Amino acid sequence: MTRIMDYQVVAGEQLIEEIYELARRLAGCRVQHINSTLTGGGVAEILKRLVPMMQEAGLEVRWDVIKGDEDFFRVTKTFHNAFHGVPVDVTPPMLDVYRRISRENYDLVDPRADFIILHDQQPLGLAEIRPGHPGRWLWYCHIDPVDVSREVWDFLSPWARLCDASIYHIPAYARNLGHRQYIMPPAIDPLAEKNREVTPSEIAAVIERLNIPLDLPLVVQISRFDRLKDPLGVVQTFRLIRQEVPCRLVLAGGGATDDPEGIQVLQELREEAAHDPDIIILELPPTSDLEINVLQRVAAVVVQKSVREGFGLTVTEAMWKSRPVVASPVGGITVQIINGLTGLAAASTEEMARAVVRILRDPSLAEKLGQNAREHVKKNFILPIYFKRWLEILVTEKGYPV
Repeated sequence: MTRIMDYQVVAGEQLIEEIYELARRLAGCRVQHINSTLTGGGVAEILKRLVPMMQEAGLEVRWDVIKGDEDFFRVTKTFHNAFHGVPVDVTPPMLDVYRRISRENYDLVDPRADFIILHDQQPLGLAEIRPGHPGRWLWYCHIDPVDVSREVWDFLSPWARLCDASIYHIPAYARNLGHRQYIMPPAIDPLAEKNREVTPSEIAAVIERLNIPLDLPLVVQISRFDRLKDPLGVVQTFRLIRQEVPCRLVLAGGGATDDPEGIQVLQELREEAAHDPDIIILELPPTSDLEINVLQRVAAVVVQKSVREGFGLTVTEAMWKSRPVVASPVGGITVQIINGLTGLAAASTEEMARAVVRILRDPSLAEKLGQNAREHVKKNFILPIYFKRWLEILVTEKGYPV
């Protein structure tokens, strides 16, 4: 098990000392994280690393998942799409489903917690019981709410206002809810299986197991099979790239238990790519951290053609591995990809194809972008930095000077 001190090799001694100093002021505090799934998606990925670190630092931490039926997760997926500006049809029965499941989960809340942290919109309805709870409640909005539909926001925002503070990944996401706001982008764990250094033999074994030919450069996108990740657009982009430079495309990812649309998107993608031997589609289980690590490391270029993106941790992961990344300039990607310095930004299918071709034809550019990308992540988006920011927020909410 990774310990806080282990991160000294990537974060430095001073940061680790600052973490311990902040943690001492919060010793014994009860913290409860509540989200919608244990596996799949960035929130679960973060909590899987953050919770043990908080526990080691002396906080009493638990992580709970809201329980819901298929109707509930269909509704919350609709809300998710509405947050990202997708036109949706919201009906009164859908709102009733959300209220009902929220109330059925009230007993999930720890009545003695000093902090209740609600991640995204799925558990937000639990805030209805905030007025009778002694702790501080924080709503962490991991998704982009800039173009959320008025109907959905008018329904959900009263619960968000009941919280004591809200947290957003970037300043553009902040909403005026009448309480304290924090800006805290997420982070990757540099020592985790998905991001650690791997040996040549490990790479060879994974590539053989996944049956990935390496005779041509690989263009890789790794993400959930979600329309907002535009996998069909990636296929179109690849076909433009291939007209200029021989290469192969790997689309790898999985689903999440709170995303009922994933199976349909994967089926559409397989139909689009059928009979094209240069397109490899991999449906990976949640335990495929080493496989993802290797796929990112062998990629000639990593792409992320998101239509909208809360942050885009798969971009962060690839940057940490010194890979050149071409990504849509949306949401949290905009604070990761500094165009021409830490990667290339591309707003359309044609722009992305040209950017990838440019990198494939210029190894020196690929190397420069990759080196700058890793340094950018190291300074801003690794777990020890994220953990310190969390401790600063909790100290502030306790009323202590930071």
